[in-house]
Amino acid sequence: MKRVLSLVIIAAIGAAGWFALTSRTSAPVEASFETVRVSRQTLDRTVTATGVIRPVVGAEIEVGSRVSGMVRELPVRVGDQVEAGDLLAVLDPIGFEALVAQSEADLALARAQWELSQSSERRIAALAGKGLATPQELDSARGDLKVARARVELAEARLRSARIDLGYTRITAPIRGVIADISTREGETVAAAFAAPKFVTIVDLSRLEVRAYVDETDIGRIFIGQEATFSVDTYPDKAFSAKVTAIQPKAEIQGSVVNYVVVLRFKTPPETTPRPEMTAHVRLVMDRREGALTVPREVLRRRDGRQYVMVKRGDSWQEQIVRIGWRTNRSAEVLDGLAEGEVVQVN
Repeated sequence: MKRVLSLVIIAAIGAAGWFALTSRTSAPVEASFETVRVSRQTLDRTVTATGVIRPVVGAEIEVGSRVSGMVRELPVRVGDQVEAGDLLAVLDPIGFEALVAQSEADLALARAQWELSQSSERRIAALAGKGLATPQELDSARGDLKVARARVELAEARLRSARIDLGYTRITAPIRGVIADISTREGETVAAAFAAPKFVTIVDLSRLEVRAYVDETDIGRIFIGQEATFSVDTYPDKAFSAKVTAIQPKAEIQGSVVNYVVVLRFKTPPETTPRPEMTAHVRLVMDRREGALTVPREVLRRRDGRQYVMVKRGDSWQEQIVRIGWRTNRSAEVLDGLAEGEVVQVN
């Protein structure tokens, strides 16, 4: 009786195991795997580099004063947006206004003397025509007239210079941009005897460039007009388009690494604002293949020196040998073995 009971228990355990096994193998194939479809994409061969964003030449201006004086007004603050011609600072104009008034008076005096010299020259010339004045007296009168005329021109030049200096007391923005730095404060006295004192620094954030540091092993494949993309850490999901505009001939050696500076120009999109000194992660496009049949690199498998994928054919998965062409960090070009739209397994 015990033997019969043992056989019944063994048979029950075997039946349960068979049922569990058949339940697992009959599950849908797709439930165990992640799948993708073979598709056509554009593949790029690229060189990567690290760079830094800098203003282009002329897009960062240090604005100073061409005359000396006390700063009476400084209406801007760091971060303010200014347009070309906007007022940045005002120096005390009292001394310059006095010089303009003095120059105007000197000009009036010189003109009066010139008019007097003209009258004197005409009178002596008339007398000389009647024999009542000597040629020496006539020459002297004409010489005085020339001197008086020169004094008028000198007074006019001094007046123009005084008015120009008065105009320099109002310092305006030469370009549009953002106030990046202010070096002077209201009430300070600036001296422009030897060098123009710096008041503010303006940066035009719409005119920036990337200075990418390319390794010497890759610089031979870089050329003017080459397409590139870059990203910055503050916008990690945004790829900015750029083009190579210059390759500096002199290398920059950091430690034992030889790099060449490649300048990239780009247009700043309105919805984002890259800023100077940000780190740029650059991808320079060496070559491009449009409409390539591609799969993710994760689907590729290797055995016996050959690459294959698991492709769905009907209701089953089959091994399919493939021939691979270009590779990028994420994708691989399929030259033979698959057709567009086929479903393959991801490892």
